[in-house]
Amino acid sequence: MKNLRLALVGRLSGSAAPDALDQAKRFRRRGRTRIEADWTGIQNPDFLALGLGATSMMSMLWSLAHGRQCVGVELRGDPSLGVHWNIREDFWHHLGLIDQLMLERYGEEGIPRKGDGGLFKLREAFYSPVTEPGDVYADECIAGEAAHVSGLVHHTEFIDDRYVDGKPQRVITVLNPAKPPDEHDPAKVGRDMVTVLDGPSTFQAGASEVLVMLRRYLEMIEEMDIARGVTPRVRLFLSHRVAVGDEGDGDGFFKWMRQEDGFVSLPDGRKRILIEEVQEFDYRGRYRRIRRPGSPLIDLGVPELFMIAQGFDSSDADRLGFRQEEVEVDHHDGRGPVVAQADYLAGFLEMQVGGRLRRRIASEFDKEGNEYWVRQIAVGHEDDPEVGWILVQVPDFKTFDPILAGLVPPGTPKRSKEYLNAYQQLLREYYLEQVSLITEVPVSELEKIQSPYGPKLFSLIEKCGADALVAANGVVAGDSFGNGHFMTSGGAVTGMVGHASRVHRYWEARDEGASPQQAIRELADQIKVDTLGWLQVSAQEFSQAVPINFGEERIRAIEEQTGRSSGERATTIDATRRHRHSLVPLDHSDWRRLSVRSGRLHTVDLPPILDNHPAERQMMCAAADGDMSMAAEDSAQMREPVAAGAGSAS
Repeated sequence: MKNLRLALVGRLSGSAAPDALDQAKRFRRRGRTRIEADWTGIQNPDFLALGLGATSMMSMLWSLAHGRQCVGVELRGDPSLGVHWNIREDFWHHLGLIDQLMLERYGEEGIPRKGDGGLFKLREAFYSPVTEPGDVYADECIAGEAAHVSGLVHHTEFIDDRYVDGKPQRVITVLNPAKPPDEHDPAKVGRDMVTVLDGPSTFQAGASEVLVMLRRYLEMIEEMDIARGVTPRVRLFLSHRVAVGDEGDGDGFFKWMRQEDGFVSLPDGRKRILIEEVQEFDYRGRYRRIRRPGSPLIDLGVPELFMIAQGFDSSDADRLGFRQEEVEVDHHDGRGPVVAQADYLAGFLEMQVGGRLRRRIASEFDKEGNEYWVRQIAVGHEDDPEVGWILVQVPDFKTFDPILAGLVPPGTPKRSKEYLNAYQQLLREYYLEQVSLITEVPVSELEKIQSPYGPKLFSLIEKCGADALVAANGVVAGDSFGNGHFMTSGGAVTGMVGHASRVHRYWEARDEGASPQQAIRELADQIKVDTLGWLQVSAQEFSQAVPINFGEERIRAIEEQTGRSSGERATTIDATRRHRHSLVPLDHSDWRRLSVRSGRLHTVDLPPILDNHPAERQMMCAAADGDMSMAAEDSAQMREPVAAGAGSAS
């Protein structure tokens, strides 16, 4: 009996035990899951979006408004981009024209409805003078709440704290807010990007809320068509990617798939596209994705037009041979053209910045006295006390090296807890010091404010591709094609206003009789023109003082007031920046990972901007401290004779 019990225990503890005990085993046949999916409407779509950011979803909406069938493929499910955008008024006009075209083509019965029964109009969900801004989510607006997702920019402020003739000088410029538009203007659709970006920012909105608004509209179109039993105008795959092959099978069909990936080449240069479902998981602190076990390949056929817009580093574009080159800018400092690059610390503080766009430029000095210009920006949201996105530029001489700072002894490993902790301490101390300078809130108060994100160090390097055309039926767009300076939300505007509207023009050209080859060639050329316009306007963010989203006329006014040409440039060095990057490698995927530092919600408005330069305040404090020290010495000297005299008298 004893031997029998041991045999049973051995059998149950072996490989057969899970099958014997676990009743949750999944039953599936080879090559397909138990529940068959309905893929109606996915074959040979008119437009296929790979990546569902703002560029792609606006392109899908334009295609939908032109009566085309659309498919969208996205890895990450619902949007989760946490940054805040400063948006030009053109975006509102684009949404208005899409609403108009949708209503004309499909009628009210073909338009999604909000929770209160009213038509879901994109323009009104984004901004309307009859609804309220504030702490509101896109899903709440769609459910029927009388609110819109964007806020107006009520305060536009520029602080120039650069030194003049070796002395600190502060010049404050407060500009009149841009007036929001009353009606959509079709003439604002298709403008060149230099004109668009040279205009002032009218709206501020959370990037995720804008993306959710666009996503829900597309989802509701898909759902209502399926419910009506008609071929869906839109199909969305939200945990999928272009297939990369099955790593578990080394021969037969999947061996061929690994060589071709999911981009299947046709004799005429077009691509047939197959996608696969993926699972995302956290693997040792980094997000990883693998193909969902047992899931089938999904054949999308051959789209007339597909667009890759997956962020600044697109593996799909890379697989099709697309390459970017670094952009160079001449800073007029004697070095000639150099790579356009800058490092920033980004952080999110729950503080009342409000409907404000505040920019600051200041002089920083290294230990040899060389001057560097650094920039900061504070962005909030109208009537929302929890939004305080603040980004600060790191001067080239700053290293955040814990060993140089004396926080850890020489030889401390860079991967050790002590080293990384000291490194993060240096980042936070510098970040809060700079935040204090742009917000006028003391560091002691900033330390108490809750911070859901950051500060995170990241590097901006401008890049651009040579040609957006990557297949006879495919283009690269958005940041995947090229990226300028992020600080002005130029990337979001260039993609969802510029590149997306070129898809609108593509379908207009096709309806006018142009061949797909002619229309896509024009589309690819216009994508490049838009990106080059963004790069042109972005150049002054590297080599000039005045930010681009203040508007051309406002820039001239600021230059007249400060007496500084926006074409000047301070000294820069690259060696220190390379050292800083070597300490802790930058992780661009880290934008999705929250790092909450608990604290209080700062609901008080920002203090007024003081007239005197921060350096002058320090000198005044030092002088005051010196006077106090002298007064203390004088008092001590006065007390000594009195004491001696008293002793003599006694």
